[in-house]
Amino acid sequence: MTTHSVKPVFDFSDKPNASRMPIWIRQSLGNNSTYAQTSKMVHSNTLHTVCEEARCPNIGECWSIGTATFMILGDTCTRACGFCAVKTGKPTWFDDQEGQRVADASIKMGLDYVVVTCVNRDDLEDGGAKVFADTIIALRKGKANMGIELLTSDFHRKQDIAVDIIMDGLNQVRCGELDTQMVWGHNVETVPSLYKSVRKGSDYKRSLDLLEIAAAQDAVEAKSAIMLGVGEERNEVMQVLKDLRSVGVHRLAIGQYLRPSRYHLPVQRYLSPVEFTAYENEARELGFSWVKAGPMVRSSYHAEDIQK
Repeated sequence: MTTHSVKPVFDFSDKPNASRMPIWIRQSLGNNSTYAQTSKMVHSNTLHTVCEEARCPNIGECWSIGTATFMILGDTCTRACGFCAVKTGKPTWFDDQEGQRVADASIKMGLDYVVVTCVNRDDLEDGGAKVFADTIIALRKGKANMGIELLTSDFHRKQDIAVDIIMDGLNQVRCGELDTQMVWGHNVETVPSLYKSVRKGSDYKRSLDLLEIAAAQDAVEAKSAIMLGVGEERNEVMQVLKDLRSVGVHRLAIGQYLRPSRYHLPVQRYLSPVEFTAYENEARELGFSWVKAGPMVRSSYHAEDIQK
């Protein structure tokens, strides 16, 4: 039986928080029939979504238009990041048919573009790479031109074997020499100086290394995301953007951190929409070809948009 902590291991409830949430933070309730259909499709296929597990504020909007971000490898993470609502513990869950169920649900939902993410599974020899590969194959067998975006962990000390496994899966079902419908994402999340509190168990250089490997594959585009408002300085954010471009990342999402519970890191500052627009413009000047920036932007938010 899977064991997990009753609550996140962090308790920042006694630390100062930002002022009241500003008016530009808006969360859709998503109370229409499409939302219900999306929920039924996810749960009837015994699938997890980052939408639910991470308490994403956009679940109402996304599920109401029939999209969801599937989260494979169970619902229990082997790491304990200070910002994330996904439960932490020692996972025992594994299902080698999960990729097929993701594909089945995606086809029934009529999706043309699917985002697949995961919990960290440092307990597995390949970090869960084979399940990613199986999911890619099942999705493309179900729909040959299915757009696929992977949002993977850093695979810790298993990057080489994980990359080989995932690329082998893609090469079995790729669409031509340059597969323009394939994105490999991995989020740096924050600036290096805040990793010990924000991304416990992770390493900034390790994340950059994986993104560089992903960007070097001729069949994919590399993508990353950073959340703001956890105490970073502007010059630190700009350096992260430069670092991401230097390793070949072309797609970028920039959003506002929102505290999922009182047990998680407090919001230090709410950035205005104007500040996000400024970051977007600067990112494009640095050479990012696809940029989404705004208070409610998350790594998979409107990921299917072809607008660069």
